[in-house]
Amino acid sequence: MIIIGCDFHPSFQLIAMLDTETGATEEHKLMHTSGEAESFYRKLASPAVVGIETVGNDQWFVQLLQKLGHEVRVGDAAQIRASYVRKQKTDRRDAKHILQLLVEGRFPRIWIPDAGMRDHRQLLIHRHKLVQIRTRVKNELQHLMLNQGMQKKQKLWSTEGRAALASLPLEPWTDRRRKDLLNLLAMLDAQLESLDDAVTRVAKEYPGVPLLMSQPGVGAVTALAFVLTLGDVHRFPRGKQVASYLGLVPREHSSGGKQRMGGISKQGNRLLRFLLVEAANIAVRFDPELRKEYLHRCHQKHFTVAKVATARKLAVRMYWMLRTQTPYPQVLSSRVA
Repeated sequence: MIIIGCDFHPSFQLIAMLDTETGATEEHKLMHTSGEAESFYRKLASPAVVGIETVGNDQWFVQLLQKLGHEVRVGDAAQIRASYVRKQKTDRRDAKHILQLLVEGRFPRIWIPDAGMRDHRQLLIHRHKLVQIRTRVKNELQHLMLNQGMQKKQKLWSTEGRAALASLPLEPWTDRRRKDLLNLLAMLDAQLESLDDAVTRVAKEYPGVPLLMSQPGVGAVTALAFVLTLGDVHRFPRGKQVASYLGLVPREHSSGGKQRMGGISKQGNRLLRFLLVEAANIAVRFDPELRKEYLHRCHQKHFTVAKVATARKLAVRMYWMLRTQTPYPQVLSSRVA
């Protein structure tokens, strides 16, 4: 069997290779743009085990290895680095270190979604980015109205508000800016409407999404993002591990009997964490239990802290809904503590 430790970079990779039958080791630098890397893996006599640490822009490489029949193991970059004792760090040593972890069975392998789930994640990311752009366009239009002495806030997006914005007399270049922003806003609205329809269609492919949507405050986007991010929920033994996986637990630096807690770790999927906080804003209005806990925390902490705590509570509840296949509100009485 051939085992390869790969230190991956966007334009090249350094590999350390071991043939377990002969004990022979090799080291190579493979370029990507010239096709050298693809040619090397195609010419391997037998399927290999290839280990890489999780990095950005490596999907094409993972898909290539899977297509060629090789076994790909993606490892946690932080844990790989933590297991490296030496202070000298080079690409060559990184590749050899990954190979050593694979051989010794200490490689910190992580779960990766399949190609379909990765593509559906791109749908959610694309929608989220367009929502951010639309928000910026709306803010520009609000700023334009304020400069003309007109303040309508959210009423600006009503039929009357848009009519007032369109009929406002402006200087030539200010008028040009208004027209361009309104055209851009109309285009974004149309694109987001089609993406929302796509999210609704994709959500039907995952049985857990309708279950999560029974929770007040959780819509199709949040439910789909939760399912695509967690994958198989049974890989998490407890709800606390889900909260840690999503970066909703506080940082801690305790020593000598003194406990020091900081803000949340913000590890994990940033988009899902944002969606959970937004869902918590709605959930505290329609879920009596979450509202009670939220108001209680508001008496002790800042409301933003209470909001994030509610998001953590919501994430743990959604985890148990998927794990026990129990909808809201039955999950409140059947959930394991």
